[in-house]
Amino acid sequence: MITDDKKEEVRDAADIVEVVGDYVKLKRSGSGFTGLCPYHDEKTPSFNVTPRLGIFKCFGCGESGDVFKFVMDQDGIGFTEAVRQLADRYGVFIPEEESSEPSESLQQKEGIYHALKFAGIYFYRNLIENPDAEKALKYLDNRGYNREVFKKYGLGYAPTGGSDLYKAAMNAGISEEYLVEADLIKPSQRVEGFYDTFRGRLMFPIFGTTGKVIAFAGRVLGNEKTAKYINSAQTKVYNKSEVVYGVNFAKNEIRKNKEVILVEGYTDVITLNEHGIKNVVASSGTALTPGQMKILNRYGEKIIMIYDADNAGQAAMKRGIDIALAQGMEVQLLELPDGEDPDSFVKQFGKESFDELKNKEALDFVDFLLLKADEEGRLKNPVQVGKVISEILHAIASIKESIQRQIYVQHLHQKTQQYRKGSDRELFTELERVMAQKQQEDFRDRRREAFREQRTVDEEGMTGGSIASDEVQTPKALGGRHAPSSKKPQFEKELIRLMITYGRDMVEYICSFTNEKLFEDEELKTFYLDILNRYKEEKEISIQVYSGKQDPFPRLVGDVLLEQYSPSERHEEKVGLKYEKDKNPYRTAKSAIKAMELAFYKRKIAELSERFGRSESQEEKKKIMSSQTLIQEKVTKLTTTYSDDYYPDPSTESENVVNEKKFEYKMKSDRN
Repeated sequence: MITDDKKEEVRDAADIVEVVGDYVKLKRSGSGFTGLCPYHDEKTPSFNVTPRLGIFKCFGCGESGDVFKFVMDQDGIGFTEAVRQLADRYGVFIPEEESSEPSESLQQKEGIYHALKFAGIYFYRNLIENPDAEKALKYLDNRGYNREVFKKYGLGYAPTGGSDLYKAAMNAGISEEYLVEADLIKPSQRVEGFYDTFRGRLMFPIFGTTGKVIAFAGRVLGNEKTAKYINSAQTKVYNKSEVVYGVNFAKNEIRKNKEVILVEGYTDVITLNEHGIKNVVASSGTALTPGQMKILNRYGEKIIMIYDADNAGQAAMKRGIDIALAQGMEVQLLELPDGEDPDSFVKQFGKESFDELKNKEALDFVDFLLLKADEEGRLKNPVQVGKVISEILHAIASIKESIQRQIYVQHLHQKTQQYRKGSDRELFTELERVMAQKQQEDFRDRRREAFREQRTVDEEGMTGGSIASDEVQTPKALGGRHAPSSKKPQFEKELIRLMITYGRDMVEYICSFTNEKLFEDEELKTFYLDILNRYKEEKEISIQVYSGKQDPFPRLVGDVLLEQYSPSERHEEKVGLKYEKDKNPYRTAKSAIKAMELAFYKRKIAELSERFGRSESQEEKKKIMSSQTLIQEKVTKLTTTYSDDYYPDPSTESENVVNEKKFEYKMKSDRN
């Protein structure tokens, strides 16, 4: 495992302002920096970076975390790779054998990467040196590609022999296991041994966002009756549903332009790049997926799709529209002149003509789908008009922002009024029906997914209570990815903040009056349980510890520590007093505990009221009413008593208390 010392060394060396600055234009604000959030679309900066704590926080969408989480999110990589990437950048040495993954798993992945790198070099050399590659060289020459292009994009040639790569890899000492796992060779069904996956094909390496070869695509060079392209199968380093071809070359340009151009072919990407159009990617020969769109949305806000005019291209385009809209992207579509694809158009007319065509002819998805329907003659048939409108409403229903949906419905109304002769009310009614149908489908999908996940989770309930409990558990889902919430109860966040800020004494005090059942937010409940476990195991509890743990802790640390507004310096100048958030942290804790208990009791009262309404037994109703009365008495007592009087003071003094007067800790019963 990568040791904690090494993680801290990387964290200390990495400048979070510099790292975030590669993705976000930051501006100094007080002791920190602000900018437009890379996690969501916004016009007013709400994204904050605090170098003193080494964390970031967006007060718009709620995302927060440390430098490792930021790199993981922006580059789509795991924790270990993020640590190593930052270590390389800032000159921190991490031995290869150290890893946060089991050594066997890491060794296998590294072996696969090594095999893929070897294959890439092998294919490239064959393209340059092997006489058998004449067809491939001729094809590339017709495309206008020279050796600089071959090298830049790693183009290569797979020999026609059945096992040439396999033999070369064996001579180089590469294990059969890694070659099989990388889908470079396959076991023979006829005789003993293996044969090459790619044979007699022009090879396009597929790179991950960090520039490593993760897979290959091979193009046939003759008129053989076989697939034009074959791609690597899914492997431990290649998830085809989350990879787009060319993103390693395009990501910075996409950020710069806030726009990505999506094409179909590998050569389209290469040619457009070579002609100065660098914010372009292809979907790796697969149907566009939500995972791929999420990667693109990480870098840009707008997508311009260029698909072939054939039936397959049009069907792929329509699926892509829904996926892009669901990810929150602005969608435009561009149709090139008849007989042209991006590669041929740019070669013939150049970058300026392409840019001009894109700026003038790219249409939003509503206009484009209506144009295609008109060209197909569907708008002349009343029945088909209804189907076209329904198809477009299905696309609009994918948009999450209600204002955007409203704008597109009104736009659709204006464009189709000549065919419908009605108002926009019918369109909004139909949209509501479509959205309700989608919600039901999504709910069923989520329920099925939750059911599958639940079967893999330990079903034993968590037991709460005091520190003395030996059965406190941390949920297995702790390390999973959670959507950040900007509506976490403030008093729950406050208790976590106090515990990680003031350590063991504060943990002991707070946990004497609380248990995990009082928490409403699941992530904060998980945080609480983890603190409890560390207390029992006598481990350190601090901001630094939790900033250094894996997700979700760095994100939650940012959420509980950072505040959108800082104390006014002018106020201090006027009144001559400096604002101290925790003059007496235990008094702060009392207020938060009181608010938490009140919220818990109110939830219980609501639950009992719901049970009362469902109950048909008079006996059960009496029990419910009795419980309601008891809880209401507790609520009344809490609301009519100051928190400082309701909860006893700690039994020992603390150096963390800052008071104008000496604050003496006494049990309530010992007070005068």
